[in-house]
Formats: sequence, C-alpha cells, structure tokens
Amino acid sequence: MERSTWTCLLLSTVLLHHANAFYLPGVAPMDFQKKELIGLKMNKLSSVRNVLPYEYYSLPYCRPEKIEHSAENLGEVLRGDRIENSLYQIQMRVDEQCKVLCRITALTAAQVDSFKAKIEDDYRVNMILDNLPVAMVKMRKDERKSSSLIKTYERGFPVGFKATLEGQSEVKFFLHNHLRYTILYHKDIQTDLARIVGFEVEPFSVKHSYDGVWDAANPILDTCNPGRMTSVTHNMHPQPVTEGMEAIFSYDVRFEASEVKWASRWDTYLMMLDDQIHWFSIINSVMIVLFLSGMVAMIMHRTLARDISKYNQLDASDDAQEETGWKLVHGDVFRPPAAASLLSTYVGIGVQLFGMTLITMIFALLGFLSPANRGGLMTAMLMMFVFMGLFAGYFSARLYKALRGEEWKNMTLRTALLFPGACFGIFFALNLLIWGEKSSGAVPFGTLFALCFLWFGISVPLVFVGSYFGYKKPAPEDPVRTNKIPRQIPEQPWYMNPLFSCVVGGVLPFGAVFIELFFILTSMWLQQFYYLFGFLALVFVILIITCAEITIVLCYFQLCSEDYHWWWRAYFTSGFSALYLFAYSAFYLYSKLPITKTVPLLMYFGYMSIVSYGFFCLTGTIGFYACYTFVRQIYGSVKID
Repeated sequence: MERSTWTCLLLSTVLLHHANAFYLPGVAPMDFQKKELIGLKMNKLSSVRNVLPYEYYSLPYCRPEKIEHSAENLGEVLRGDRIENSLYQIQMRVDEQCKVLCRITALTAAQVDSFKAKIEDDYRVNMILDNLPVAMVKMRKDERKSSSLIKTYERGFPVGFKATLEGQSEVKFFLHNHLRYTILYHKDIQTDLARIVGFEVEPFSVKHSYDGVWDAANPILDTCNPGRMTSVTHNMHPQPVTEGMEAIFSYDVRFEASEVKWASRWDTYLMMLDDQIHWFSIINSVMIVLFLSGMVAMIMHRTLARDISKYNQLDASDDAQEETGWKLVHGDVFRPPAAASLLSTYVGIGVQLFGMTLITMIFALLGFLSPANRGGLMTAMLMMFVFMGLFAGYFSARLYKALRGEEWKNMTLRTALLFPGACFGIFFALNLLIWGEKSSGAVPFGTLFALCFLWFGISVPLVFVGSYFGYKKPAPEDPVRTNKIPRQIPEQPWYMNPLFSCVVGGVLPFGAVFIELFFILTSMWLQQFYYLFGFLALVFVILIITCAEITIVLCYFQLCSEDYHWWWRAYFTSGFSALYLFAYSAFYLYSKLPITKTVPLLMYFGYMSIVSYGFFCLTGTIGFYACYTFVRQIYGSVKID
C-alpha cells in the first residue's frame, strides 16, 4: 500500500472520530437567561462492584412531595435509567452558598442499612442538568506533554465512604451530604443568553450543627452559612451513618464562564478513551489482514491458478494424467450437508445481525447515536434487528432451496424464533433475579409486552415475508453435478482435524478485534462512554476481511485433502472466535471488575453469553458466505465432464 493511501486512511479515521464531537443531531442547544430556573434531574445509582442499578430515591434522600418521572425511550428502560425530579433549585448564573436542601431528623435502622449497603458496594449518584451528566474532575498527565495535566471527568459521585477515625480501630461509614456544584457556561457575546457546557461536582461529608431550635423556613447552620462567611471544607467533622443520627443535606452552586462552546461540551466526557491504544489496535488488525491477504493471494495467483490451468489442459485420451487435489471431490462438494435446515437458519440469523450492525454503525457515524441521546444506541440496535428479519428470512430461504430443502416453513419458524428465543430466555430469567433484588434494572411488564410485540408482531412476520420471496425464486444452479454415491474420504492428517481447524481459524478474527473489545466492555461495565465509532467501523471492516480470508484458506486446504464436508466447518471456522470472546470476557471480569455477588455475576455472564452467541452467528455467517462464493467460483472455473 502506498504512503498516500495510508495517509488518506488515517485522515478519514480521524475525521470519523472527531466529526460527532462538533454537532449532535437531534439535540438542540438550550439558551438560559440570567436567574432563570434550571431543572436538576436525578438519575440512577450505579456501581462497578454491583452492576445492579437502583433508583435515586431508593435511598432516603430528600425528595419532593410528588416524584415525577421523565419520559424515557426503550433503551433507557432496558439500561435501568430512571429520571426523576428533585428539590434542588438552581438559578442560571446565580452563585449560592450553603443552601439547605432538607433535614432528616433521625436515621432509622432500615435507612442506615440502605446507606451502608450502597457505600459498601461503591455506588455512585448520577444527576442530569441540561442533558449533561454530573461528573467529578480528575486531573491526569498529558501523554503528549508529560509536564502538563489535562482535565477528565469521572461520572457521578460516591454515596459515601468508609474510614477509620484517628485514635479508633472501628471502620465507620460516612455520608456525602454536602455537594458543591460548578456549572460551566458559555455566554453569547451579542445577547445576555448563556448555554451550559459543563456540570461538575465536589462531594463533602459534613456533620452540620446549628444553634437553638431548627427553623425550617430560614435555617442557619454553624458549619456552613453564607451570612457568617463560613464555608464547608475537607477539615470538618464528617457525617456518620448511624441509627438515630440527624442528617442535614446542603449544597453550593458556583457558575463559571468557559470558552468551551456548546457543540464541544461532550469532549471532556469522551476524553477517557485513549486514542493511541486505538491506533495500535488498528495497526495490529491491519497486520493480520495483510498476512492473510498474502496467503490468499498466494493461493489464488499461484497454487489455485496453476491448478485450474492444469485441469483445463487435461486431454480425454488414455495418456491423461489422473485427477488430483481439490478437483477429485467435484462430484460431492455441493452435496447438501447434514442438518441443512439448521445451517440455513443460522445463516439467516447471521445476515440479520450483520444488517443490524451495519446500519446501526452508519447511524452512529452520522452522529445520530451520540451520548447525549441516552439509550439511543440500544434502541436503534433493537429496531434494526427487528426490521432486518426480512433479510434473514430471504437469505435463509435462498440457501435452503439451494440445498434442496422442502420444509421451508419449519426452517423459517426456526429462523424467527431460535436466536431471539435464546436471548429472551436468558434475559427473562435474569430479569426475574433483578426484580427480586428490587433494582431499577428490572424491566417492567409494559416494556416486556412491547418487546414481545416487536418480536412476534413485526420481526416474525417479516421473516416469513422474506422467506416466501426467497423460496419463490429459482434455486441457483451448482457449477458441477453431484454424484449419486458419496465418495469415500481418505484418512486426514492430524492438522486437518475439524476441531483443530476451528480452534486455529477463530484466533485471527478475535485477534483483530480484541483491543477494541476491551473498550467496548469498559463502556458496558465500567460506566464509561464509548463514542469512537470511526475506529469501530474500521475494525468491523477488518473483521469481515479476516473472517472471509481465514475461512477461504482453511477451506482450500480441506478440499485439497479430499474432504468435501466443508459446509458446517466453514461456519464454525470463523464463528469459533466467539469462544475466545467469551473466554476474554471471563478474563476481563477477573482482572478489571470487582464483582463478587451472585446476581451481578449471573448478570455479567448471562449478557456476555448473549453477546458471544450473536458474535458466533455474525462471524460464522461472514465466513460461510465467503467460503460458499469461493467454492462456487473455483469449481465453475474448471472444465469437468
């Protein structure tokens, strides 16, 4: 590849990566006047130690008289997001100090246990202001300039912390009951309007005190009162979590002008991902593709081209040379495999997943699935999977008819129910466990009904419509005729064992994506954003090429060994990479996630089983169609009597 081509490739990736940081389609900027009231919404409680999300008001925080839930899309409900109103009153560009939110007169034993359980599991509070999540500021070294620091965000803030006081040995729990908000805004020069471009928080644990009787209308605190020119600091006594203890919740608000424009306000949130590692991932994947491309080129232009030329030059005389190699099995290579109906089903499922992935990625590259659109990515994936059922039915029926299958209705029903049924079964079982834990991650009955409607009301009929038109078309003719009597397969060398071939074949597709897989798992389980869809698109293209090439290479070696049972092996060769994916997810859990409880562990392995199953169908179908096209081409290129 020429240097200019490499330059164009790298520049296109950078543009794809950064294009979405400047404009978020579908998210309109909000202009605020001075002293205008801004709505602060409460989101879920989340933890990387216990992946079960909970509603904010599942803890005894200060709550309004009437809790109002904001409208949520399907993806938000499935993620466990619950967006509710709050008592926080924030006026645009009006600084406030030590504003009392509420007072809890005495913590009950149940309330103490609730706070301690969430602190023990490292739960964090998530809030939303003008569609921006609250975040704590973390400074880290700039890898490009080791002497400078750059600001990054850590989503949410801890419910509290555990510590041992000086002179004591007992570990005690303390509550973050005072919040210092820093709201960054970008002011329009021509008008007095401003836009919020940052929402930062610094939590404190303060044991508030006051003189005399508590005045709910005008509370005056000794520990924090703007009239007395005092302020909360880290040196004050923390608020313990003990039964019967009084707890006062308060907050500060500070507005700060910023040069950051509204279109770039998400840049700091997305800075948690390291671009250099992504470039290493791309280079690693490209090297694998170049290696496989070299092998395929050698087979095509040297070995295979020589074989076809030699076969076509053979005379029909008695002196003709005996057929050898892959031409020997021309009479059996298109013999329908065992369980042809099941193979057609899995190919149709893979086509459905491929279409879902491709179209969703296109929407993501165009910026329609930005982090500002919470739940948009999951909603888009579900809807695309449903509508891609049309192509699943069509391609599965086309293959089934080519394999001379007759029970196309049973095959179509299996295509419509097998993969969604397995996923829904795991999802429903996990949902019962989550519901038993009283987590907001439990999907309500109405949403389950909506999912079933999408499945049986839209997806299943579309699969049957596609299958009808696919089976109605005439089957493609095979390049060669199939013998009535199957040819005996000679004894195969050890390295052509089907299991060994699949184990070897699955390594390279997984190796092309495993670095990007690390960032995807991080966004799924460590509460981080993933928005580098430009890198992901390149990795997806590399995955397609890798699956196709490794399957073609191993299929050629198999046919040269006079083994014509290539149908299922072509599917399993690249599809075996899903086993490596599942094994890597177990390693990721061991090395990165501090999950120890039973239900979160079941959740993790349940959802990763669904991901691995889908990855198996996707990569297996890519490898199968590459091999299917390859076999038809090579046997259609030789003259066979």
